[in-house]
Amino acid sequence: MPRSTYDSNDIIRIVAKLTLSVDKAVVTRAKRYAKQRGLSVSQMVETYLAMVAEPSKADDLPPLLRSVRGTLKKGDPEDYRQHLTRKYR
Repeated sequence: MPRSTYDSNDIIRIVAKLTLSVDKAVVTRAKRYAKQRGLSVSQMVETYLAMVAEPSKADDLPPLLRSVRGTLKKGDPEDYRQHLTRKYR
């Protein structure tokens, strides 16, 4: 059930709980990483989800990435795997 919290600007945010199943070693490393940076694991997960859930805007990309964006849409991953297999024999 969503709950309300206050952020540093006294603005009410509605917060929802999310239960995740994560490898114990990953959780341990994530907690250590978060502590070193003065964050909570929840803040890290929220930031990550906000980034991946936001539609990317081509204008926000560096020029080089904009120029190659979408060039592999019709590519076959199996063809690429075979290429790598041949290349690194």
